Amino acid sequence: MMMYFFSLVKFVFSRKHLLLMLLSLEFIILFVYYMLFIYLKIFNYEYFFSMIFLTFSVCESALGLSILISLIRTHGNDNFFSLNLC
Repeated sequence: MMMYFFSLVKFVFSRKHLLLMLLSLEFIILFVYYMLFIYLKIFNYEYFFSMIFLTFSVCESALGLSILISLIRTHGNDNFFSLNLC
């Protein structure tokens, strides 16, 4: 539980660099995966859904890293505020 709250606080308060935001989101995903795995183990369900969730989280991580690389190539840094979102 502490890992979830620390990563959530880190995500909320570290909005300067995109890499730190992605890392805190990864910790949140790892915690959700761990809780899902424990839930499935307690009730003796199959672990197939947890493997699907892990696959989608890996795909999400790869997309986040590709966005980070394209941001660094175009803007020269990974500052979140250098993006023009308007």
